[in-house]
Amino acid sequence: MNEQQLVKDCLKNKLIAQKQLYELFSETMLGVCYRYTKNLNDAQEVLQTGFIKVFRSLHQYKQEGELGAWIRRIMVNSAINYLKRKPQYQLDLAFDDTYLHPVERDSPDVTVNTKDLLQLITQLPTGYQTIFNLFAVEGYSHAEIGRMLGIKEGTSRSQYARARTLLINWLENKSGNKKKDSYGG
Repeated sequence: MNEQQLVKDCLKNKLIAQKQLYELFSETMLGVCYRYTKNLNDAQEVLQTGFIKVFRSLHQYKQEGELGAWIRRIMVNSAINYLKRKPQYQLDLAFDDTYLHPVERDSPDVTVNTKDLLQLITQLPTGYQTIFNLFAVEGYSHAEIGRMLGIKEGTSRSQYARARTLLINWLENKSGNKKKDSYGG
C-alpha cells in the first residue's frame, strides 16, 4: 500500500492502517525523540504523544511533501514541548543571553563514526543538545529555534556555538588530535 492510500485509510479511522503507519515510522521517529530526551523511557513517551498528534492532525497533511518529514516535524515539536514541561529538563533549557563568539575552527582534524558522534551529542547538556539537534540535524534556522524555545536568535546561535565547541573538544581529545594553537600552546 502506498503512503497516499495509507493516509486516506487512517483518515477513515481504519485501525489496521493506523497500525501500519505507526510501524512504518515508529523506529525512525523513536531515534528522533531519543536525540532530545537522552532517556529511552522519555523518548517512548514523546513518541506516543507525537503519534497521537499525528493521527489527530493527519487531516492537515496536504500530501505535498514527504509524509516522513511531516511526521518528523510533529515529533520534534512534541519533544520540545515535553522538555519544556518536565522539571528535570526545565533547568537545562533556561538559557542565558550571554553571547559567545562563534567557533573559529570549522573542521576539526578528527575522524568519527556516526554512532560515536550521536553518543557524544547525547552527552551534551540538554539545552545545548536541543539547539544542536534543531540546527545541525533538523535544519531549523536560529530564528525558528528562537521562536520554538522562546529565546532570542542570538541565544540560539551562542548555545549552538558552545555545543559545537564542546563536541569539537571531545572529538579532539578522543582522537588524541589536540591541535596546538597559534601561541605555541
